[in-house]
Amino acid sequence: MRGLIAILLLIIVALGFSQSLAEIPFGTPRAKIGRHYIEEGVRETGAVNIVTSVVVNYRGFDTLGEVTVLFIAAIGLGAVLTVSGGGETRKTHPASLVLHTGCRFLFPLILVFGSYIFIHGHLTPGGGFQGGAIIASGFLLMYLGCRERRISRVASNLAESLGGLVFLVMGLLGLLFGGFFLLNFLPKGTAHTLFSAGIIPIIYIAIGFKVGSELAGIIDNLIEES
Repeated sequence: MRGLIAILLLIIVALGFSQSLAEIPFGTPRAKIGRHYIEEGVRETGAVNIVTSVVVNYRGFDTLGEVTVLFIAAIGLGAVLTVSGGGETRKTHPASLVLHTGCRFLFPLILVFGSYIFIHGHLTPGGGFQGGAIIASGFLLMYLGCRERRISRVASNLAESLGGLVFLVMGLLGLLFGGFFLLNFLPKGTAHTLFSAGIIPIIYIAIGFKVGSELAGIIDNLIEES
């Protein structure tokens, strides 16, 4: 009986959903927000990458929340591993010659590539989260190929703290100068150039350092426990 009622409810919902879709003309969206971003995004933000203008400018407060969630997740993982860890020191075996050589040559190139991604996030596809993830992958390669090396916890915590601090300071300065948190108060500059888009490149650099250091710290904690 319950199964029959569930099937009837699904049929009713499906019919109502199809009727709602039939009332919307295909190819004619009712919302004009997306069109506004595409047509006015470059002029209003100075960022050629429209996705960047939406993520860091139009909904920058939401991005701040995402960074906060990642920060809390990193702290929670570190706390769990610290409580559950027994402090046992494990002997690490050296990596193969190919992996060790690849680590030595590719690690600095990965860091440069990740930095390029978040520095040019307002011009090309990418940004702080993507560049930070690439940098963290470089540290993962270091742990796999150069197993005697470890990241500096002091430098990692400093980069993470400065990244979050710069993000908050940019938001508060926008509140001070324009009355809105994360307002793009700096000059927009000339589109398609590196020094453009106001505060967006600064925020992306801060996010890149913060995400990269947090993910590298997570990898370091997991490697130590594995």
